[in-house]
Parts: sequence; C-alpha cells; structure tokens
Amino acid sequence: MNVNCEQPAEFLRSIIASASLSLEVAAEESDEGCRLNIDGSDADLLISQGGELLEALQHLVNQVFIRELPRGQRVVCDAEGFRATREAELRAMAKHAAERVRSTGAPFMFGPMTANERRIIHLTLSDDTDLFTESIGEGQARKLKVSLKK
Repeated sequence: MNVNCEQPAEFLRSIIASASLSLEVAAEESDEGCRLNIDGSDADLLISQGGELLEALQHLVNQVFIRELPRGQRVVCDAEGFRATREAELRAMAKHAAERVRSTGAPFMFGPMTANERRIIHLTLSDDTDLFTESIGEGQARKLKVSLKK
C-alpha cells in the first residue's frame, strides 16, 4: 500500500477494543486514501441513527492521521456497506435536485447534512456546467443549495 492504512486501522481497533465492541477492522487502500471496513455483531450500533457513530469514528481517525496522508486523501470508515448505500442515495438525490432545478429554474435546498454528505453531492454535480452548488449555514445546520449558474 502506498498509503499506510494499517496505522489508522490499529488506532480504530484500539478504540473498538476499549469500548468492548465485537467488531473487526479490515484496511485497504482506495482512491480516497484508506478505507477501513468494519464488520461484526455490533456493526448495527455504528449505523443506527443515520450512521452517527460511524461518522464520529471516521472524524476522529481523520483528525489523528490527516497529516500523515497525502494531500487530498482521507480515511473512510464503513460498516456493512452503509457508506456505499448512502453514497448511492445521495448521488440519486443530487441528480433529482439537478433535474428539478433545470425544469423549474428555482434553487433546490437540501436539509442539514454532514460535511461528507455535502461533499458527495458537490462532487456528483461538479461536471454539470449549468449548475452551481454551495454550502450554506453554520455547524450542524449547514445545508447545500443547488441553483442554475447565472
């Protein structure tokens, strides 16, 4: 692996062990940097509440290892394919919003989203030259707006 994914994986394993959770972590290099796949009988705890705990673990691991990863790379934590499913949902939502904006001419505002969710929508629509995406608001209430370019 070009990116040392084993250090973030070990760090995550230590957190899981400290919490006495029945989970295993497998590390792999990905286009994003490191992907840590978490599986086990306690995986449901990570993906309940919209993946809030999974998101928190990912944030923590990234804060610890961000300086050791190449620029633009990050650690992505997933459990039972939750992220892949959510990313597919977000991409579909982005395409739907794009079509709605094009047909009505009115901006479309998504509800509050995490930074990672907003990023997926920004990237999904980045090649649509007639559209403009922007994040609006502060903190947990931050939303994403899709509108036609002027």
